[in-house]
Amino acid sequence: MHIYEVLRRPVVTEKSVIAVDESNQYAFEVDSRANKFQVKDAVEKAFDVDVERVNIMVMPAKTTRRGSNVRIRKPKWKKAIVTLAPGNSIQIFEGV
Repeated sequence: MHIYEVLRRPVVTEKSVIAVDESNQYAFEVDSRANKFQVKDAVEKAFDVDVERVNIMVMPAKTTRRGSNVRIRKPKWKKAIVTLAPGNSIQIFEGV
């Protein structure tokens, strides 16, 4: 998998912005087939930073009910929390 196929988008929420300020952690939506090593390589090459740690989690699908039917509103997706080395930062998240 190519490094630019691994990262889909940055996840910018109130909680992720606080994590950037307090512990230098950045959140990304990644491809569901990606593993920690691929995410680390993609972030290091795309943003020219040093990655210390990568945590990956699968976010569950969001469902809704219509009578007895259960439908999926949003499919499941994979999120990566990337911890950068001290002194490094990613400019996408600055000023948000």
